[in-house]
Amino acid sequence: MTVSEPAAEKTRPRSPLTLVFLGTLTLLLFAAFIALGTWQIERRAWKLDLIARTNERVAAPAASLPPPSDWPAVTAERDAYRHVRASGAFLNDRETLVQAVTEKGSGFWVLTPLQTADGTTVLINRGFVPPERRDPATRAQGQIAGPVTVTGLLRVTEPKGAFLRSNDPKGDRWYSRDVAAIATSRGLDRVAPFFIDADATPNPGGYPVGGLTVIAFHNSHLVYVFTWYALALMVVGAAFYVVRDERRLRRGAEPGRS
Repeated sequence: MTVSEPAAEKTRPRSPLTLVFLGTLTLLLFAAFIALGTWQIERRAWKLDLIARTNERVAAPAASLPPPSDWPAVTAERDAYRHVRASGAFLNDRETLVQAVTEKGSGFWVLTPLQTADGTTVLINRGFVPPERRDPATRAQGQIAGPVTVTGLLRVTEPKGAFLRSNDPKGDRWYSRDVAAIATSRGLDRVAPFFIDADATPNPGGYPVGGLTVIAFHNSHLVYVFTWYALALMVVGAAFYVVRDERRLRRGAEPGRS
């Protein structure tokens, strides 16, 4: 019986060039997937450390605000969610409403400048108000006059705007708590480059509602670890299959075998 040409082609061993290419590709893919999996392990360790440090800051006793000399060194990784307190007087006529979605529904954050005794200003996110309370006249009791002390969590600025929605200072439409832009829009000087999320201490009249800070860190690194290492194992499995298939083809190509 004569073997047809196409069938004979299928039983031929792969060329040395093809084997070199497949071997190189296998090594590169395996090394890349192992490196990515290991990197995710390192990222997971960093993220867990960040979460632990953040929880420590939140639970710590309230401390004074960083002085102006330390403002340039304030970073999200080192200072975000630090438990702080600030004293001064609210500039209620310069508050800013920033669109918000909270556990209480959609509405606005009320950001009010707090002028401190040394002449500096820090924006206070006093809390949430629903749309029907956006007008300060509807929450007049909460427009506190005179000296106040605010405790809460230090938050870093949120520049430019939210996803697909840019802040519009001229139209007074705000989608993120951009400290620099809000300070410029309200004519504020010597403003801290961060803001404070006020705690849940009730405000007169019940509004704004503070203490709604959500502390959440996306942590899917373990899933990525398994994914990358699984792909590395799949590469090993594919290489094993190719090696086994190549050995079969070479045995079939030996003289005297059919």
